[in-house]
Amino acid sequence: MTSSDNQADPRGTEGVRLQKALAAAGVASRRVSEQLIVAGRVSVNGEVVTELGSRVDPAVDHIAVDGQAVQLDPQKRYYMLNKPTGVVSSMQDGHGRPDLRRFTDDLEERVFNVGRLDAETSGLLLLTNDGDLAHVLAHPSFGVEKTYVAKVTGRMSPQTLQQLKRGIELDDGMPHRVELVRRSFGPLHLGTLRSGAMRELTTVELGQLLTISRAAEAGRSGSADSQDDSQEGDS
Repeated sequence: MTSSDNQADPRGTEGVRLQKALAAAGVASRRVSEQLIVAGRVSVNGEVVTELGSRVDPAVDHIAVDGQAVQLDPQKRYYMLNKPTGVVSSMQDGHGRPDLRRFTDDLEERVFNVGRLDAETSGLLLLTNDGDLAHVLAHPSFGVEKTYVAKVTGRMSPQTLQQLKRGIELDDGMPHRVELVRRSFGPLHLGTLRSGAMRELTTVELGQLLTISRAAEAGRSGSADSQDDSQEGDS
């Protein structure tokens, strides 16, 4: 190790060289990753890093390229499924109905669905083993938008559309039967993925999801710190 390496990395030989971590994550070749670092396009835990001797801990450090988060953990998996109708959003249905195992049994890793779609609702369903990301995407408080296509009878007027957006409360509390297809989930779009097909997310799609997740984590941390400061001030 050269003296410049020691200056760039206070942890010495611990961790993995940043350009090697980027290459292993599929961002670019090691040579191109080095160019990205020197150009100031790579950040580690929010700080831009330009030293090629820098090292990171893939299990702890958050890396981003051009502001888009990068997943360094090779054990994490992310899949997009176009769930067909008649399949329940469960890895094991207690009533013997068709479930998601038909799509995941051949995978090496155990994954789970992020959120749910009704059995008669088809469309985009995210499957992953990343619990932190799943929590952010599924929890309503984080406001991750979802887009559905609904089939209706007759012509949809602007007034009716606004009423649907506000929500409709029926006398019996139960909605009428509707045909729904979820076309998007946050930055993910179903595109031409056929019904019943599944694929891994692209590097760009994954980066968009991780960026949302990490921003939410930072927001939670900031809120917690503000609350602690407020409590200390009150005391």
